[in-house]
Amino acid sequence: MFLRPAADPTLGPSEAVSPKKLLLVVADVAGKSVPAALLMATFQASLHTIAAAPVPLSELVARLNDYACQHSLGGLRFTTAFFAEVDLKTLALTYINAGHNPPILRRSSHEMIRLEEGGLPLGVRSDSRYGVGGAEFCRGDLLAVLTDGVVEAENEQGEEYGESRLLALLGSNQTGSAAAELGGLMSSVDAFVGSARQHDDITCLFVRAT
Repeated sequence: MFLRPAADPTLGPSEAVSPKKLLLVVADVAGKSVPAALLMATFQASLHTIAAAPVPLSELVARLNDYACQHSLGGLRFTTAFFAEVDLKTLALTYINAGHNPPILRRSSHEMIRLEEGGLPLGVRSDSRYGVGGAEFCRGDLLAVLTDGVVEAENEQGEEYGESRLLALLGSNQTGSAAAELGGLMSSVDAFVGSARQHDDITCLFVRAT
């Protein structure tokens, strides 16, 4: 999560561009251990370099996909990712879902919207095209971006935490801060899995519009 300059075709290359958008990214590399960790480290470095330029979100993702394809071992080492930009003035949200678990935009009215627009995971095909989705991010709304380690967390009986528990939790708690709701989710998952050893890690990003 960091600020980046807004893409503005009316500005010349030598003109200063002030940060106007908040970029949110959650990514998950396929695989385990050192190779996956190395790929994630280089992915993060590339992301920071590309995001520093005032390019549209679609071009940012296309460049990252090109890079991922060069290091994907023929598509075996792909990366799912969710990218979102929030305009700090209007709170308009633009996003691309590259094969990631669809994040949930929970409205203050209790409506839950899945953010699915996008395309394939990064590193699968160099000619992939990514659709760009959009939504209003209004006061009181919560954006929840999760890796699949949440819903696939298993208890000692081999049962998964699952989508139904996740949605029920998000639907029942709408008064706390983003940090409090995230803490509530982690406590719920921990209580569910107990002492069972997990096969996947968990990454969560909660953002509330205020």
